[in-house]
Amino acid sequence: MTATPGNHEAPILDVRGLRISIASDEGPAQVLDNVDLTIGPGRIVGVVGESGCGKSTVIRAVLAVLPRGAVVEHGSILFDGENLLELGPREMTRRIRGKEISFIPQDPYLALNPVFRIGTQLLEIMRWHAPRGAEGGSSRYDRAVRRRHREQLIELLRIVQVPDPDRALERYPHQFSGGQRQRLLIAGALACRPRLVIADEPTTALDVTTQLEILKLLRRLSNELDVSMLFVTHDFGVVAQLCDEVNVIYAGQSVETGATADILETPRHPYTQALIGCHPDRSEDLAGIPGAVPSPLAPPSGCRFHPRCASATAICRERRPERVWLGDGRSVDCVLYHETVGAASGD
Repeated sequence: MTATPGNHEAPILDVRGLRISIASDEGPAQVLDNVDLTIGPGRIVGVVGESGCGKSTVIRAVLAVLPRGAVVEHGSILFDGENLLELGPREMTRRIRGKEISFIPQDPYLALNPVFRIGTQLLEIMRWHAPRGAEGGSSRYDRAVRRRHREQLIELLRIVQVPDPDRALERYPHQFSGGQRQRLLIAGALACRPRLVIADEPTTALDVTTQLEILKLLRRLSNELDVSMLFVTHDFGVVAQLCDEVNVIYAGQSVETGATADILETPRHPYTQALIGCHPDRSEDLAGIPGAVPSPLAPPSGCRFHPRCASATAICRERRPERVWLGDGRSVDCVLYHETVGAASGD
């Protein structure tokens, strides 16, 4: 018997049972297998896992930019109650991507085109995705609309603390530091006032001091603008500073979810415990995780983490564990807790 989650405010993003495979020369690769993810209004949710666990595929699925050969075999991606998997490419581009859901890329040094001014690049985003009807009653992108967009953009650059924002629009990417470029990308992601921002490890290429500044900025902007955020990372230190909730993914499967403070204080799944044990700020005795993430072409039977898990039993190798709800929206997919909950309930 498992506990069930309580009722919560309707989520902005609700991914349920997402299963995706990608065709390869060696057969289909099961890159995601029953991934669940929920983001409430104004919340920042971190998706954590090692490289190769499927974090980027989750992003691509939400944005509908999966690679050629990818097949969504099961599940749904509900954005404000609408299943994005049922929308065609034209509809996603026209109504959702860039307008309602925006993206902050990982590397600020590669994301901006070096031959165009910053203003040209950011105004192009607003040209195609910012609403115009409410501003002037016309769908034409004339000088008046462009002028309004420029004024809005300058104000947004002030908000993200880019120095001298008016002149910044006339400069080229190479004239900015890495931290300033990341602020420009954040401004671009927020330019059309989206309801959800997806950030793919946006601080990885930055030094520690600049990383902290960017994280504080994202936290403040999320609060002030009431924007929900999906933050993909492999670093629990980043999660601790920024995220309200955490979704731990291993080998394409969700294994633990819950409030950040709860998971950092009492991680339940052995994989979550191992990840935290690898972080210098979270563990006194650093220890790596033996083995490697299994290939999606030939995942192990049962629990996918069992070949690397010190707590694995025979049943872990035989069948996949059921999800156990521990209360307050917290869950863990581990047979150890399924047996504990069953024993406690008298089953």
